[in-house]
Amino acid sequence: MLPRPLCPAAGRGGGDTGTAGRRAAVCTRPRRRGGGGGGGAVLLPSMLMFAVILASSGLLLMIERGILAEVRPPPLHPAAGGEPARQRSAASSSGGGDLEYQVLQDTRNRTINAVCGQRAMPRSVWDLTPSQRRTVLKHLLVSDKYRFLYCYVPKVACSNWKRILKVLDGALESVDVKLKMDHKNDLVFLSDMKPDEISYRLKNYYKFIFVRNPMERLLSAYRNKFGEIKEYQLKYGVEIVRRYRKSRGQSTGNDVTFSEFLQYLLDEEAERMNEHWMPIYNLCQPCAVRYDFIGSYERLNVDANYVLEQVQSPSFIRFPERQSWYKPVTAETLHYYLCNTQRRLIKELLPKYILDFSLFAYPLPNVTSEFCRQ
Repeated sequence: MLPRPLCPAAGRGGGDTGTAGRRAAVCTRPRRRGGGGGGGAVLLPSMLMFAVILASSGLLLMIERGILAEVRPPPLHPAAGGEPARQRSAASSSGGGDLEYQVLQDTRNRTINAVCGQRAMPRSVWDLTPSQRRTVLKHLLVSDKYRFLYCYVPKVACSNWKRILKVLDGALESVDVKLKMDHKNDLVFLSDMKPDEISYRLKNYYKFIFVRNPMERLLSAYRNKFGEIKEYQLKYGVEIVRRYRKSRGQSTGNDVTFSEFLQYLLDEEAERMNEHWMPIYNLCQPCAVRYDFIGSYERLNVDANYVLEQVQSPSFIRFPERQSWYKPVTAETLHYYLCNTQRRLIKELLPKYILDFSLFAYPLPNVTSEFCRQ
C-alpha cells in the first residue's frame, strides 16, 4: 500500500508508528572521486525513481510552456475528511493561481508516494541507520505547546522559523527583535527526547518542512559562507583550495570559486556534508517522516502563514520580513553562475541531489548553449 499523501492534510495523524521491524534502507555507495575515507552510504534513485523523475520533469516542462493552461488538474488526494478550508485559502491566495499551486502539490504527492512506496524505503525513523536517524532528529524542532514538528533546512528561511518558535515559547518578545540568531539555545530538538517520546510526537504532531530549488540553495550557501563567514572560509575554504588549486598562494579560503565548491561537493559523502549543503532528503528524510505540509521558499509568506494558521498560533505572530541586508539569489544570478560553470560538474553533481529535484518537483538546471546565450 502506498503511503498517504503529504499535502494537503486534514489532521495531525499518520506519522511514525514506531514499527517493530527495523529494516535498514537499501543504499548504494557512489564512486569516490578523490580522497577521504569511507563513510555512510548515500541513497540513490532506482529505475522507478528515475521514471518518476522524468514524469515530473515532463509535467513541469508542460506547465512552463503553457500546455496545461486549459487542463483541469487531477485531484489532490486529500486525507479522510476532505481538504481543509485553510488549505483552499492558501491555494487561492497564491500569486500563481489555483492551477499552478494544485499541480505543484499533486506532482509532489504523486512523486513522494511512488518513491517512498517502494519496499526498500524507510517507513519510520526507526528504519534508518543510526547516522541517518541522528541527522533527522537533530533537525526536527519541537513545539509541545502548539503540537508541531518543523524540520529546519539551512538556507530555506530556517532562521526566521527558529525566531517564530522562540516567540511561541516565550523566549523572545517579538519576531522583530534585532538579535543575532542563536541556533541552539531556547529551542527543543526531537533528538533531545527518549524513543517513546519521539514516536508519540511523530505520530500525533503536525509536521512540516520548507524546501527550495537545490541549485539555488547551493548557490546561496556558497555566497554566504565563503563570501561572508570567516569561520567557513578557514574551515572549508582553505581545505577546498588545498585540494583543487595547483597554485594555492596564501589563500585564506575567501576566494573559493563556485566550480571548486561544486567539485568539493562531488567528493563528499552526502551524509557527512555540512548541513548548509547537505541534500534536503538526507536532512529531513521525507519517506521516514510523513510531513503534513511541504512549503516552498518560492511562496514563503503564503505557505508560512498557512502553517501558522494550521498550528493555531496567536494572531499577532506573523512571518518576519526579509532583512534589509539580505542578498537574494535572483534568476539572473543563478543563470550567471550555472552558465559560467563546467557542465560536467553540474551533470555529475545531479545524482547527489536528484531526490531533492524530483520529490519536491523542481526542474533540473538548464545549462544548454541556447539558454546560456540569453
